[in-house]
Amino acid sequence: MNLSQSNRSVPAAARSLDERVWNHIENNEVREAIDNCERLNKDYPGFAPGWNTASHIAMRANKPLLALAAIEKALALDPENTAWLLQEATCLSRLGQLEQLAEKVALLKKRKLKTVYQLSALGMLLTQLEQRAEAVKYYERAAAMQPNEAKHYYNIACLQRSLGDLEAAESNFDKTIELNTTDYEAFKLRSDLRSQTPENNHVDSLAAMLEKGIDDPRGAVQVCFALAKELEDLGESERSFHYLKMGADARRSLMKYDVSRDVSTMSVIRDTFGPNLFDGSIPGHDSPEPIFVLGLPRTGTTLVERILASHSDVYAAGELNNFSLLMSQQVKQLAGDKKLTRDEMVQMSAKLNFQDLGAAYIESTRPLTGSTARFIDKLPLNYLYVGLIHLALPNAKIIVLNRDSLDTCYAIYKQLFTNAYPFSYRLDELAEYYVAYHRLMEHWQTVLPGKIHKIDYESLVNDIDGESRKLVEFCNLEWQEQCLKYYENKEASTTASTVQVRQPVYQSSVGKWRRVREQMQPVVDIIQRAGIEFDNDK
Repeated sequence: MNLSQSNRSVPAAARSLDERVWNHIENNEVREAIDNCERLNKDYPGFAPGWNTASHIAMRANKPLLALAAIEKALALDPENTAWLLQEATCLSRLGQLEQLAEKVALLKKRKLKTVYQLSALGMLLTQLEQRAEAVKYYERAAAMQPNEAKHYYNIACLQRSLGDLEAAESNFDKTIELNTTDYEAFKLRSDLRSQTPENNHVDSLAAMLEKGIDDPRGAVQVCFALAKELEDLGESERSFHYLKMGADARRSLMKYDVSRDVSTMSVIRDTFGPNLFDGSIPGHDSPEPIFVLGLPRTGTTLVERILASHSDVYAAGELNNFSLLMSQQVKQLAGDKKLTRDEMVQMSAKLNFQDLGAAYIESTRPLTGSTARFIDKLPLNYLYVGLIHLALPNAKIIVLNRDSLDTCYAIYKQLFTNAYPFSYRLDELAEYYVAYHRLMEHWQTVLPGKIHKIDYESLVNDIDGESRKLVEFCNLEWQEQCLKYYENKEASTTASTVQVRQPVYQSSVGKWRRVREQMQPVVDIIQRAGIEFDNDK
C-alpha cells in the first residue's frame, strides 16, 4: 500500500472506530467506550471527531476538565465546527469559568445554529450568564422548529417569570401543560404567577387530578401545593391548609432528615464563635464590595435585595453558595486526610486563614461582579456563616431580615422548595429549627455589636421610605429615589418571591398565620415554650 492510499484509508477506519465508540456509549458500555476511544485517539490523533467523542465521554463521567482538554484538541484541528464550540462552552459552564464562557457564547451567537439541541443549549448557557432576555429568543427558535415539544415552552415560561413578563409566562405554562399533562412543576409555577380569582382559577381541575390519583409522588406534592395556594387566594384558608398539609406530609415522607442534627450544629456554631474571635486581631480581606442579605426564607430578603439593587452602585449577584463552598474546601485542606464530622468542620473553620478565604470569595464572584462599587449576595443560608463572613470580609455589610415568628413559619411551610430547607415540611420540626435559628441570630448580634443591620419585615412594609433610607445609609451609599421604585427594576429574579417583587409593597401578609391559628398550634406551643415573642393579637 502506497502512502497516499494509506492516508485515504485513515479517515474511514477512524470513522468506523468512532461509530463503534458511540454504539458503546448508547448501550451504556462504559468500559468498552473508554477503551476504544483511547485507542482511537492514540492511533488517529489527527482525527478531530475522536477528540469530540472523548470530550463527551469525559462529561458523562463528570470530568469536565478532561472534557475541556479533549474538545480543545478537536477545535485546534477544526476551529469552525459550531457543535464543538458549543461543547467547549458547555465544559466551561460546568467548570464555572464564566469569563471564558462569555467569550465562547459571544462567538456562538455569531454562528448559524442548525438544530433544536444547539438552540436550547445556547439558551441554557445564556441563562447561566444572566442574559435571560436573549435566552428566550433561542428557546423560541427551538420551539418554532419543534412546536409540539412541551419543554421549550416550559423553558420560555420560566425565563419570562424571572423577567417579570407574567402574563406571557402563564400563556406558555398553559401551552406546556396542554402538551404534557404530567409536567406537574408547570402546574405549580402557573398557580404562583398571580393571585387567583373566583372567575379565573384552576381549583377544580387541580382537585380532580388529586382525586383521580397521581402516580408520581413528587408530582402529587406539587399539585397539592398548587391547589393549597389557589384556595388561599380565594379565601378558603381551612381547605387550603388541608391540601398544604397533605403535600407537606408527602414531601417529608420522601426524604431522610433529622432536625436535631441541624439544631446541634447551630449550638456548636455558637460555642465555637465566641466573643474572643472578634476582638479585631484576626486579619481579613479588606474588600468593601459585598453586601450579604440573609435570614430565613420568606422574610423579605428578596424585597431588600431589590431595593438595594435599584441603586446605580449596586449589582445583585443572586443567591451565591460561593462562600460556603470555599470555606468547606479550605477546611478540608486544613484537615488533610482526616475525615471530619460536621461539628469538627465547624470547629476547624475557626482556624482558617481568613484573609485568603475573603480574597478567594471575591475572586470567585468575578466576572459577574466588579463593575459596581457593591454587590449583593442574597443566599439566606449565610446566616450560618455570619461569624466567618465578618472574619473573612470585615468591611462587608451584613443585613439580616427578621419577621414575626409565626408568620415566618407559616410562610415557610407554604413554600415548596426544590432541594433546600428540609425542616420545612413538618410543623414541629419547623418550629424546633426556628428556635435554634432565633438563638443563633441573637448570638451574632451579641458577639458582633453594631456590625449587623437588622430589619423587621413589618417595619419595612409599614415604612418603606424610612427603612429603605436607613438600609442605603448602612451600606455607605448616597440615597437614590429609584430605590423606592424597586418594582420597576427590570433585572431578573429567580427566587420564590419573583412575582411579589414586581409589585409595590403591600401589608396583606402581616398576621396571615392567624387565619389558620388552630392548625398552627404545634408551632405556637414550641415557640411559646422557647420564650420567643410573636404577634398573638386575635
